[in-house]
Amino acid sequence: MKFRFTLPLLAVGAMHCLHAGEPVVTTSGKDAKAVAPAAPKEEFIYDKIWGMAVLYKNKDNPYIQELSLVGREHIDWFYFDADQGQDDDWVVRRTRIGLKALMFENITVHVETDLNLQNPDPIYTKLTDAYIAWAPSKAFKLTVGKQSAKFTLEGWTSSNQLLTIDRSVIGTNIWFPEEYMPGVSISGEVGKWLYSVGYYSSGEATPEFGDFNAGSFGLVSIGYNFAEALGADKAILRADYLYQDPNAGNTFTRPNEQVGSVNFVYEKGRFGLSGDMSASEGYLGQKDLFALQILPSVYLNSSKTLQGVFRYTYMNSDGDNGIRLARYENRIVSGRGDEYNEFYAGLNWYLYGHKLKLQTGVQYATMDDAADDGGEYDGWGITTGLRISW
Repeated sequence: MKFRFTLPLLAVGAMHCLHAGEPVVTTSGKDAKAVAPAAPKEEFIYDKIWGMAVLYKNKDNPYIQELSLVGREHIDWFYFDADQGQDDDWVVRRTRIGLKALMFENITVHVETDLNLQNPDPIYTKLTDAYIAWAPSKAFKLTVGKQSAKFTLEGWTSSNQLLTIDRSVIGTNIWFPEEYMPGVSISGEVGKWLYSVGYYSSGEATPEFGDFNAGSFGLVSIGYNFAEALGADKAILRADYLYQDPNAGNTFTRPNEQVGSVNFVYEKGRFGLSGDMSASEGYLGQKDLFALQILPSVYLNSSKTLQGVFRYTYMNSDGDNGIRLARYENRIVSGRGDEYNEFYAGLNWYLYGHKLKLQTGVQYATMDDAADDGGEYDGWGITTGLRISW
C-alpha cells in the first residue's frame, strides 16, 4: 500500500424514527374513539450527519442565505490482470473540500480544492471549482471562473453520481482529463429545452487558473426534456459541440480540434438507460476518434438501494496509436492502440443515495495495436470503492 496514513472509513447507522405519539381520544361518552395520531416523521441519521455541513442558513438574511461545506472522499481498491501484466493497490481516488455560499438570493460563490492524501507532499493539488454564478431565473445562469466543462455523457455526469465506479476511455480520450476549466458560461432551461454555451481557456495548466497563453475552446450544448412526452421520470437528449484552437502549448485539454456528441439519459421506475455516440477530430498527431457507449441499469429492490449496471464501450481510431487506455488499465499498458472494446458489470449499494454509496465493478477489455509498438491489451479487472460527498 502507498498510504502514508490510515484513512478511517465512515460507519453510520440505519434509519430510525422519531418518537411515536399516544392515541388521541375524541369526544367523551359512549361514542368516544381512539384516533391514531399522524404517522411520525421518519428521519435518517444520515440527514443529521450531512446537515452538519450546513454552517449557516437564514433565508431572511438579505446578504447571505446559506453557507455550506462541500467536498467528496472517494477511495478505491483495484485488481487488474492482463496478458501484459498485473497490478493492484488501494488508492485515495479523490479528496476535495471547500465552501459554497448562496448570497443576495441568486448569487452562488463556490471554491473547492483538491487534496492529495495518497502522497501528501504537498497535500494541496489544485483548485477545482472556483467560480461566481448569477441565476436570476431558471432560464438564465451566468457562471464566471473555474468550472466544469460539460460535454459527452460522462462529462455531464459528476464523479459523485457516476453509475460505474469510474469513467471509461471516452472520458480519457474525448472528454478532457481536467474537468474544471477557467471560463465563462451561460446555461438554463426554457420550457422543455436545455442549453449551455461557454468559452474557456485551454492554455498551459497551473493548479489554479492556468496561464491563458495557449488557446481556448468554445462549447455549445442543446438538449430537450422528453420525460413528460414519454411518461418517464427522466428523459433528456443532448447534442454537444466543441471547437478548440489547435495549440501545442495547450495542456489543460486533449489535442482535439472538434468534438461532437449525442447523448441521452432515460429513467423510469427501477429501470434506466443511457448512451453516448461521440467523435473527435485531432490535431498535432492525435488521430480522429469515434466512440459508442450504452449503459443500462436496474434497481434490484423496491427501496432503490441496490442497483445493477452494465456498460459497453467501443472506440475506434482513424490511424495507429490514437487511443489511450483508461486509468487502471493504463498502469499495466501505457502505450496506445487503435481499437478498444470494454464490457463492464457493476453493483451499487446506496446507503444515502449518491452521497454515501459502495460501488463494485468487474470489467473485461481489449485494445488492438496495429502498429505493434506496445499498446496491445487483453485483460480483466475488478474495482470496488467507497464514495462519500457532501
